[in-house]
Order: sequence, then C-alpha cells, then structure tokens
Amino acid sequence: MTGAKLADKIRVVIVDDIPETREHLTRLLGFEADVEVVGAAGSGPEALEVAGKLQPDILLLDINMPGMDGITAAELLVSRAPTAAIIMMSVQGEPDYLRRAMLAGAREFLVKPFSSDELAASIRQVHARERQKQGRIGASGGGERAGEPARREPGRVVTVFAPKGGVGRTTLAVNMAVAAATELGQSVVLVDGSLQFGDVGVLLNLSPKNKTITDLSQELTGDDDVEALDGALVSHSSGIRVLLAPPSPEMSEFVTVEHIQRIISALRRHYDLVIIDSWAWLQDSTLTFLDQADTVLLVLTLEISNIKNIRQFVELGEQLGYSESKVQLVLNRADAAYGIRVQDVESSIGRKINHTVVSDGRTVVYALNRGVPFVVSARQARVSEDVLRLTRAVAGPEAQAAETAGDRSAPKKGIFAWR
Repeated sequence: MTGAKLADKIRVVIVDDIPETREHLTRLLGFEADVEVVGAAGSGPEALEVAGKLQPDILLLDINMPGMDGITAAELLVSRAPTAAIIMMSVQGEPDYLRRAMLAGAREFLVKPFSSDELAASIRQVHARERQKQGRIGASGGGERAGEPARREPGRVVTVFAPKGGVGRTTLAVNMAVAAATELGQSVVLVDGSLQFGDVGVLLNLSPKNKTITDLSQELTGDDDVEALDGALVSHSSGIRVLLAPPSPEMSEFVTVEHIQRIISALRRHYDLVIIDSWAWLQDSTLTFLDQADTVLLVLTLEISNIKNIRQFVELGEQLGYSESKVQLVLNRADAAYGIRVQDVESSIGRKINHTVVSDGRTVVYALNRGVPFVVSARQARVSEDVLRLTRAVAGPEAQAAETAGDRSAPKKGIFAWR
C-alpha cells in the first residue's frame, strides 16, 4: 500500500510503561505505509490525555501497567476517545485477562511476543471493522433501541433450530448475534428460547440474577411497553441485549404462546435483529418461535441420527407452508473426516445446504470456557469468518432488502394457523 496519503493512514497511539517496548513497536509500524504512530504514552493517565487530544483510530494498550492498569484505562478511554478502537497487549494469555479486556471494550487481544505481521494485521482488521460498523450505523441513522423512537420498519427475526441437541445451535446463535452487532452495526436482541434449560447466559458470562423472559411475559402489557422491555433485557459488553431463559425449568410454564407473540412483536419494533435460540422439543413455545421467524436456520451435523431428524422436520415444514427461503439449512462442524459426503446428505434430505460452518473444536471450546464469543476472541479464525458470512446472508443489507416491510409484518402461515 505504498504511496498512501497521510489522511488515509491508520493513526495509532502506543501505550506501554516500558520505553523500549514503545520504541520497538514504533519502529515495527514505521515499515507499514498505511499506518502512522501519532503518539505514545507510558501510563494510564498519560494515555487519557494523549488519546483525548489526538483522537487516534487505534490504541495499542498494555494491560499490565503500574498505577492505572490497562483495564481501567480502557474503561475511561471509551468516553475520552470514543472513535478509537482498543487493541490490548499482554504477556499473559489466560482466559481471565481476555475476558476482562473484552468487557472493558477491547476489540482485539495480542499476547506478547507477537510478530510485526500479526501486529499490522490486527490493526488493519480492527480498523476496517470499526469503519464498516460506523458506516452501517450512520446509514441506518444509528439504529433505535428500547427507549428511542419507534422504527419505521420492523426488524428481522431469525430462529436458530435443530431437532437434536448437541449440534452447536446455541453457540451459533450467540456468535451470530455478537457478529451482527460488532461487525454489521445492528441493534440486536438475543432471546434464549430454550425455556427450561437455556444456556445463553452461561455462554455470555451473564449473571443469573437478572430478569428473564418470565418477568417480561408478566410485565409486557402492550407492544409499546418500552419500560418493561428495557428493564428485562440484559446488556452484554459486545453491545447486544439478551432476554434470558427462566431461572428454573418449572417457571417456563408461566410463558404462554400469547406472551411469546407479544414479546417478539415488541422486539421487532425496537431492534434491527432478533435472534432466537430455540430448543429441540416441538412444543407450543418452540412452534411459536418458528412461526414468528422471517428465517429459520436449521442446524445439522454429519451424523446419521441428526440427518434423519432434519429430513423429518423439512417434510413437516413443507406441510405447514414454510417456504425454502424461510427454512435454510446450516451444516455445522463441516468436516470430510466424518465419512459422510455433503452430496449424500443433500440427496437424503431433498434440499441443498445453504450455509456451512467449518469444524474447529479447539477454538470453539476454548471460547466457551472463557465466556467470550469466538467471533470476538478469535476473530481471524476460519470458524469466525464462516459465522460472519452466515450472519451477513440472513441479516445483512441484502437480506433486509429482499424482504419488504409488508412481508415482515404480515401474518405467517405456520403451526397455529394450520391447526
């Protein structure tokens, strides 16, 4: 990228308490034509002053500094330099450090020592994602959330479903929601529709003491009850809002079909995207989540029992009037080593597989144990790229343009209409 103009360069401020480290990083970035180090700081307070004055694009911030550490500095920098994306650096790579960094607002986490290529690639990718996000937010007028004026068009509803457990359904739903918020700049609500044994809160490291869908079902008396929505939805550090499942299985009985319909209708009015993680049991609540969806993502893996269940559900969906555009097949953990060919799966089901997510157990399990979605903690991994591609396909601008406001708000033919 030689010959890049100064205005086009990514402006970076380096914050580290060791002078030699600051000088070394400055030298490394000096070889990158599209990056310019515009300032440096040796402490948290100095970083606040420098960043507030220079308003850089990227802040390279060391997590281990005496006095004010990187976590505290990051939390304050969010308001002092709101347009700067933070890349945290540390010699420790333990899960707790990563979790704390992401909760403080970091967009990337680099473990020292790292190569010049890794550093430059992280800066470019974080900067590109932030520009894309800001561009989408600007194009949509900022995106309304609960408490803001009603949307001109209802948001999209995507229900993630699998007729068998253990296929990665919840993991996909969580990471899609975070990707839509962080990468596409959308206002997103993630609903834990596994009403008896929901795991969304665990995957996002959220407190079980928060309000849940049970509380909202009792408090929401109308589609415009903004106060009830805002009180029940839990905020996650990624920017998404979360509606948690009931705290105990027996409390799911208090959530009726009418409650679910009213909740989804209200969420549509205030958010760009509603993603529902729906469990495998086809009872009334699950069927309502499916009926209300604009898109149903049907998750399968290369296992005989799962393929059999998918085939049965596809046949049921056809009887209920679900179109092929509504029910889309997602092959998760795609790996040729399982001994089943994709062509054979498609022949058995009678449908083409619409989306594929690569098998990467190491990255996924590591992220689950950390409580940080892998689209954040391992953004460069192939599995993250696959999930982002899937998210764009079902919730990006192209998907939104394909479905008019009339289509979204019109009653959908489904289980309860069919009965």
